[in-house]
Amino acid sequence: MDRPEPAPGHDAVTEAFFNLHDGLPRQGPGSDATTRRLPAAAGPLPEHPRVLDAGCGPGRSALLLAEEAGAHVTAVDLHQPFLDSLTAEASRRGLADRVTVLNRSMDQLPFPDHSFDVVWAEGSVYNIGFDTALRAWRRLLAPGGVLVVTEIEWTVPAPAEPVRAHWDAMYPLRTHSANADAAQAAGYRVRAHWPLPDGDWWPEYCTPLTERIPRADPRVPGMTQALTALQEEITMRREHGSAYDYAAYVLQPHDHSTGTLTNGTAMTDWTTRPETTADIPAVRAINLAAFPTAEEADLVEALRADPEAWIDGLSMITTASDGTPVGHALLTRCHVDGAPALALAPCAVLPSAQRTGAGSAAVSAALEAARARGENLVVVLGHADYYPRFGFTPASRFGIRAPFEVPDEAMMAMSLDDTRPLPAGTIRYPAAFGV
Repeated sequence: MDRPEPAPGHDAVTEAFFNLHDGLPRQGPGSDATTRRLPAAAGPLPEHPRVLDAGCGPGRSALLLAEEAGAHVTAVDLHQPFLDSLTAEASRRGLADRVTVLNRSMDQLPFPDHSFDVVWAEGSVYNIGFDTALRAWRRLLAPGGVLVVTEIEWTVPAPAEPVRAHWDAMYPLRTHSANADAAQAAGYRVRAHWPLPDGDWWPEYCTPLTERIPRADPRVPGMTQALTALQEEITMRREHGSAYDYAAYVLQPHDHSTGTLTNGTAMTDWTTRPETTADIPAVRAINLAAFPTAEEADLVEALRADPEAWIDGLSMITTASDGTPVGHALLTRCHVDGAPALALAPCAVLPSAQRTGAGSAAVSAALEAARARGENLVVVLGHADYYPRFGFTPASRFGIRAPFEVPDEAMMAMSLDDTRPLPAGTIRYPAAFGV
């Protein structure tokens, strides 16, 4: 986890933290794969986008964006050794003309309004807080620009007391729904959201730090306190890592949105985003309008109330150009022979938006969000002439069957990761399905 930005004359504990982190590939969870994926989710960018990397650290992301995305990067940090290292590496790679560094606090930036196509903060928002970042950086975005951040958040509704107490003392966390609501309130649309894979925590962050702990000199001023905090952080991740995660957000100011981009899918006629608390009435209205009875609308609400079934970020809505929700697709936790899977249901579109691609956009976005979470198996009971377009095939081909009689062609399944095997057996749906 990135530590608070140092001020001039910062204390011995902060200095000890920097000593522990010195030379590491990353100062917080992340990976080159995640860095590469984020610009793609941001949508079409200029050929040489102007990127502000806020809290750049030693510049792993800045260098990749300059080298592979052709970006002109302004990298901001308060730790001068990080900036010196970044400047030297940019020069070595022939990127000196694309990377500019500035020693400055992330929330006190001197740039004119609309200076950047992308404001980037991978693992650094922690230093000033999500809400502060949303307020401070919005003015910097050019028309069509996006804010790309990773933020740490709860992944369960009721974290165990040890992990909640840890984060309440360090940096109080919120759920995805609460963070999405905060972004909406600050004037942004959530264009994309997905949790970072667990692998982003270990190879280049937790594991190298763990290896440094026994070699650290406790006689260095502040080192004992720094080591205690670091050991607690790593232990908390190892023992309670399923309760929280970093998540990627791609946010666009409302007044900058073109209403023509989806959540990283191939669809281009609709905007999609995860459901927020404010969307709950609209989701119910969509399902009531799309179906002859309230059964599907009631099912969504029952699933939302079931913490074993509901997964934040996998209730996806399609919005019209004015932001009005018109479509909905939901993935919830089910099991096949005891192995975790996802059930796609229900999917609904307002009658006025049916046969326009709004439903396909929501389904595609939900599947992409599930893939980003590391999910694999998805099952759906539906029309055999509709769902194969997304990659679904008869579930019987995988040895997967419904817990009730159903035509073979209507019970379908798909793998989100072809490198992983699929379980075989009978589907166990959440209790809300009543089967």
